Amino acid sequence: MESKEILATNRPNFVALLPLLCFFVLYGLTWLFTGSLSALPISVAFLITSVLAILLSRHDKITVRVGVFCKGAANDTIMLMVLIFVLAGAFAGTAKSMGAVDATVNLTLYLLPENLVVASVFIAACFISMSMGTSSGTIAALAPIAVGISGTTGLGLPLMLGVVIGGAMFGDSLSFISDTTIVATRTQGCNLKDKFKVNVRILFPVTILLLFYYLHIGWEFKGTNSTSINDIEWIKVIPYCVVLISALAGMNVIAVLILGIALSGVIGLLAGSFSVWDWASSMQSGIVSDMGELIIVSLLAGGLFGVIHHNGGIDWLINKLSKNIKNKRQAEFRVAALVCFTDFCTANNTVALIITGPIARKVADQFGIDKRKMASIIDTFSCAVQGILPYGAQLLIASSLSGVNPMQIIPYLYYPFLMALASIVAVFFRLPQKYS
Repeated sequence: MESKEILATNRPNFVALLPLLCFFVLYGLTWLFTGSLSALPISVAFLITSVLAILLSRHDKITVRVGVFCKGAANDTIMLMVLIFVLAGAFAGTAKSMGAVDATVNLTLYLLPENLVVASVFIAACFISMSMGTSSGTIAALAPIAVGISGTTGLGLPLMLGVVIGGAMFGDSLSFISDTTIVATRTQGCNLKDKFKVNVRILFPVTILLLFYYLHIGWEFKGTNSTSINDIEWIKVIPYCVVLISALAGMNVIAVLILGIALSGVIGLLAGSFSVWDWASSMQSGIVSDMGELIIVSLLAGGLFGVIHHNGGIDWLINKLSKNIKNKRQAEFRVAALVCFTDFCTANNTVALIITGPIARKVADQFGIDKRKMASIIDTFSCAVQGILPYGAQLLIASSLSGVNPMQIIPYLYYPFLMALASIVAVFFRLPQKYS
């Protein structure tokens, strides 16, 4: 009898959305009293709202309420995301401990020409973020180099930081091991490779356009880059290259990450970078330190949305979102607006996708929108917004490593702005046509 109650769904109900509104209010109050959204850990915010959702549930029995929450947390999509996060964390931890991050940075800067310094840094940031799957890690690796280049060439430091952040956001939306890509594809039920194809069609033109602009403004500074490059350890870049090629070839993401972990570990052992036990510790560090909170947030968010959906909150929101919508274009724009709003409130595009992903999927199902296109929409819009938030992790990291105020960097964030423009154009003109 109890299981039947758990599977039941109530009529559309605004009250069921109060926990989600509470989530945004918590961050509004945090910003008001502390001036920093990071003062409130995201996992704590989800814990508070999850408890509120359970308390507001219409069911009298606490076991039924908790059962609904657990069912939402343990659904197939959430558990698959958690597994991918665990493997991605293990791969990132192993690769970093083995020295792949430093080797990739050195190799990229070594291969790219000094006389095209601005374009070279942009390409380096794009490749490194694609390889590492993290915009924050890319900025942390390249921001000090951008500071050095600015000092030796006379190029403005805000400009160079904008170049690094732009390249980092390129990989954040396109990398196969980026948490935003994982969440966007898992919540929409499509393959990583398919979402990548849609994103490339939308973003490739503006990326090439921006690259030519960087070639132009960097030309007069040729030969002035004196940034020192350490010895190149070619073999340590192999795991990233194999992961990228395997993912592009269509290999299952689980198999790709396991291959990357094994390859990084073997190379690390052969190169003497760590012992077997150090390898195990590096995997544990990557899982717990890099992905631990994200895993917890995913489980709490799954449970929270399970309760909200069960009580009719999601259906109420879908009804409001879809009200007066006459075509797919309007539906896509409303989902994009919801994603942007959520990212503005949370300053975390992964969390924004976790929150809006289930809603976007229902809208896509209702209006017959291609799930690959919807995954691309929520991914590109969230990354575009995240890349220009002065209180977002990306700009704060760049600011802390350079001493430049985040507001000074914003005018030079050409790629995030072009990403937003390209995404709007893609929705308005129904591009790419194959997926629209």
